[in-house]
Amino acid sequence: MAGNRNLNAASRAKKDEFYTQIRDIENEMYHYQHHFKDKVVLCNCDDPYESDFFKYFMIYFNQLGLRKVIATCYAGSPIVQTELDFFGTQNYNPHFDKRTQAIKLEVTEVTDLNGDGAADLADVKLLLENNRNVVTYLEGNGDFRSPECVDALKEADIVVTNPPFSLFREYVAQLVAHDKKFLIIGNKNAITYKEIFPLIKDNKMWTGYRPWSGGMWFISTAEDFDKVVDGKKLKNAAAVWFTNLDVRKRHEDILLFKRYAEEPELFPRYDNYDAIEVSKTAFIPCDYFGVMGVPITFLDKYNPAQFEIVGNAGSYGVDGYSLCPALYIGGKKIYKRILIRRRRND
Repeated sequence: MAGNRNLNAASRAKKDEFYTQIRDIENEMYHYQHHFKDKVVLCNCDDPYESDFFKYFMIYFNQLGLRKVIATCYAGSPIVQTELDFFGTQNYNPHFDKRTQAIKLEVTEVTDLNGDGAADLADVKLLLENNRNVVTYLEGNGDFRSPECVDALKEADIVVTNPPFSLFREYVAQLVAHDKKFLIIGNKNAITYKEIFPLIKDNKMWTGYRPWSGGMWFISTAEDFDKVVDGKKLKNAAAVWFTNLDVRKRHEDILLFKRYAEEPELFPRYDNYDAIEVSKTAFIPCDYFGVMGVPITFLDKYNPAQFEIVGNAGSYGVDGYSLCPALYIGGKKIYKRILIRRRRND
């Protein structure tokens, strides 16, 4: 039944929900601040009492010149302790004890309510304590696909969040269908999904500013955490930022120094496709204009004015964006590759 499928999807989403640390949000958002003036921002997978996305936009509300911030989340979010932390024991609202309802929270102004000379997170606490009109209790479960959350999406200019990895395909499809700007976090391997790769190939979506090296450390409520730092359980995940907001990084050329004519042995041809293997992005030859297979980490440096993406090999088989199921050299299968070609106007 459709209802059961939705409940199961919500359950899966909750299990793979990790909370992004504010320092990672600050480091990435630094490169996009000029996009946000007078904009409505939606964090539609973020409990405002848990999420550092919401706290980030409250801290920088005035600096970014935002018009409004909206946050929504699933019902049943485990926020009792975090609301205690957020409001303080004196102001804790016991109405939230069980959180049987999902909420939508809307903030249109962050001002100096406590008279300390600064408009900051302390003032947001006062706003939420003294003006519960900013909180709407939703009839549905807060799923980003529910009618109430879709209405919030329609109002938003830019969506910034960390959606559940298990629902990433569907989540991005919704953003594209509603023609929204976004800055979101996803698994690195999402670039090879048949629903995602065409967007990257057609320059409708690209990776963000943070380098691909290593993973990202998330706050986790699950038991399979990797380490504890300052009392927080942290989980490392192979995640990157995805966006359709323009960044200077994607207009910077890759400096090419290798020459195919001088070292052809570095660039063997595939057994089953007319292209050469380039094992590292840094080794892309400056004198070769045919198709090349490069690691998926190439997208970290990809400049669409310097290269075109031809296809995606070795991930999900033959279709309009994958020229062959897998690539082989000397009978040995090569790991996933992005197929690219130099543009001749470099």
